[in-house]
Amino acid sequence: MQYLLMIYHEEGKGPQPGDPDFGAFMNAYYEFTNEVTERGLFIAGQPLESISTATTVRVRDGKTEISDGPFAETKEVLGGYYLLDCKDLDEALECAAKIPTAKHGSIEVRPIATHMEAAEA
Repeated sequence: MQYLLMIYHEEGKGPQPGDPDFGAFMNAYYEFTNEVTERGLFIAGQPLESISTATTVRVRDGKTEISDGPFAETKEVLGGYYLLDCKDLDEALECAAKIPTAKHGSIEVRPIATHMEAAEA
């Protein structure tokens, strides 16, 4: 089953470029990506640009509204994701705990709905 592991963090928290720990932090991401790739779990994954580059689109009463920034006003923002093909939720959760940002942010794990499940929802 496919699971989306969404990486949330507060921008400016955790290791940043120029910090002494940043190289080790990025290396941990490299190692995690290699591990899930070698295990045959990796489908896709990418970091996202800063929320300062985000644009939100809403359509209300037939009118398109466009605003700068993310939709939700929260401290933690979506910073990237991994799409993995895991045997079950337990394996997805085990992988999520290994994502380096889990140490200072949070990882939301959600199963991908199949076409039939999506139609029934």
